Amino acid sequence: MTALAAAGTASVSSAKEAPGSAKAADSAKSAKSGDSDSGSGRSAADSGQRKATSPFTGLPAEPAPVLAVKIDNHKDARPHTALEDADITVVEKVEGGLSRLLGIYSGKLPESLGPVRSARAYNVEQLRMFDRPALSYSGARKGVEDLIEKSTLHARSHDKYPEPYFRGGDNEAPHNLYVHPDQLLKTAPEASKSRDIGFRFADGAPEGGEPVKERSVDYGSAETRFDWSDKEDRWLTSFDGKPATSTGGARLGGKTVIVQKVEMPPDDGGTPYEKTVGSGKATVLRDGKAYETTWERPTAESGTSYTLPNGERMPFDRGNVWLVYEEA
Repeated sequence: MTALAAAGTASVSSAKEAPGSAKAADSAKSAKSGDSDSGSGRSAADSGQRKATSPFTGLPAEPAPVLAVKIDNHKDARPHTALEDADITVVEKVEGGLSRLLGIYSGKLPESLGPVRSARAYNVEQLRMFDRPALSYSGARKGVEDLIEKSTLHARSHDKYPEPYFRGGDNEAPHNLYVHPDQLLKTAPEASKSRDIGFRFADGAPEGGEPVKERSVDYGSAETRFDWSDKEDRWLTSFDGKPATSTGGARLGGKTVIVQKVEMPPDDGGTPYEKTVGSGKATVLRDGKAYETTWERPTAESGTSYTLPNGERMPFDRGNVWLVYEEA
């Protein structure tokens, strides 16, 4: 069944395909710099001048407003629209052992993206590391909505800001809500711009690491798997045993994958609460190898560092990053 678009100039086709979406692997290969950067959002250009790079991907990009989008990952919500354009894709556990996604967009904005779903309480603490980003979500239960409204986030739910959203595509409600990110950001002109969140990037991988071909995280009712592709020089994503693709046909995946172990006690609504402040173990995948690291985030306002056993920061490959929370 094809739903009708419900807002502005949106159309069903805009949900099915995101015009102008770039392929992550191509952009990563074409934009790599020759030097390792410190994560300050800068890298050295061949001319000796300083050129801005994204603190989220390590690729050339000027500082830009940050948009976080809660994205549906139910089997009836797939394929996703423009998830390949996210700088960072976060996989989170929700009720019933299912998964939900959080897309962080700043380097580029697609014409539309989604499907958009509801927020959870842990998103408030989780997103503080980005300062005051805009948050796109369908809504939330009252207690969570109150928490979000009192936070420093620029909350832009479909319930309270319906104009940037529309219904479209072939999925049935509630798996058919999409958003025009440029329109949403116009309602949040003070949204903070991209800044250092603790990631470090380098063209070359560090010494060591264990060669691996795949890594999966199982939540009980949802599994996310990453398979290394020598041909594409990146990790290819699968959901519940099926290759993850976008509505435009692109295979989803990333240059770097972080499997971060966190505590997940239930909140007062029964949702696993991902504790992202503190420290613990994390496995970082890049270049076909797995590196064991320690993650640390002292406060909600600080970024997250990933440190190798030798005390050095783990350098990520330049390009899209996937972060998956696994129960400690």
